[in-house]
Amino acid sequence: MSGNEAMAEAAIKAGCNFYAGYPITPQNEIPAYMARRMKEEKRVFIQAESELAAINMVFGASSTGARALTSSSSPGISLKQEGISYIAGAELPAVIINVMRGGPGLGNISSSQSDYYQATRGGGHGDYFTPVLAPFSAEEAAELVMLSFDLADYYRTPVLVLADAIIGQMMEPVKLPFKSSFKKKLPQKPWALSGASKRRPNIVKSFFLREGGLEMHNQKLKDKWEEIKNNEQRFSSYKADDAKYLIVAYGSEARIAWEAVDALRGENLKAGLFRPISLWPYPDAGLQKCARNVKKIFVIEQSLGQMVDDVKLALSGKDIKFLGKTGGGIPSASEIIKFVKKAP
Repeated sequence: MSGNEAMAEAAIKAGCNFYAGYPITPQNEIPAYMARRMKEEKRVFIQAESELAAINMVFGASSTGARALTSSSSPGISLKQEGISYIAGAELPAVIINVMRGGPGLGNISSSQSDYYQATRGGGHGDYFTPVLAPFSAEEAAELVMLSFDLADYYRTPVLVLADAIIGQMMEPVKLPFKSSFKKKLPQKPWALSGASKRRPNIVKSFFLREGGLEMHNQKLKDKWEEIKNNEQRFSSYKADDAKYLIVAYGSEARIAWEAVDALRGENLKAGLFRPISLWPYPDAGLQKCARNVKKIFVIEQSLGQMVDDVKLALSGKDIKFLGKTGGGIPSASEIIKFVKKAP
């Protein structure tokens, strides 16, 4: 399956019963797949008239307790940011898939990782964060979509799956059925707007006009972000236990870095790979442990350098080098190898 198809089928398996989206390359396989499968499953699929409409339809569906999904690519996600901020402020669960392309502006349709800041710093207005998960393969993309629905329901928050065009478009073997790795018991949804004939009406909102009301609400949200930070850091490592040169990369770039690590090991250079899976919360503790005995850190991105800031925050005082390309440029394994070997 392609990564896009795998994520779509995983959403079906996760019980997604509402999808609204708008076409944009390179994620078009997701709405195309959902258009067919949601009809087969007798669930709701809507091709909205715009990205703004799609995210606000997700807001409405989620407020009724539905497992709701939207997907898009970079410029489309920018258009959804106001709605994502509303969903976060209203404490509603939703899953948003971003299959990144080059930017800024319309950019191009090649793979990119330049939406990192937008994803990990909230993206819209106000003080909020969304959990962000970055897949490494088509199968992991499916697993992370399954996990995202559970995280969204457990914490009552929008969750972002941040893939890139390579992960979305590439085809590879995928093992079915998909399963979520989330172990906690999911709560009921007494807050949902499910009809009030036998209870008092619920109110779902992010609008607080009473003096001090919004500040109190933001503090409540802050407590939630801290809980997520403490409990939901995820990462993977490869040959990092004895590494003297540690490469940090995520998404498709981590696959390329994996190849570079093997090649460097073949030349008797003790290279290793640290791959953050959760980009927010960033797995600081895991990176600090992997980098404890490392001489140099190499951050590789398909951007001008965005994740490198989080690496610097986690590893203050370490020797950190950055290699990146933007606008659809992809650092190759040979470039990574050369970069590591020439570092002073």
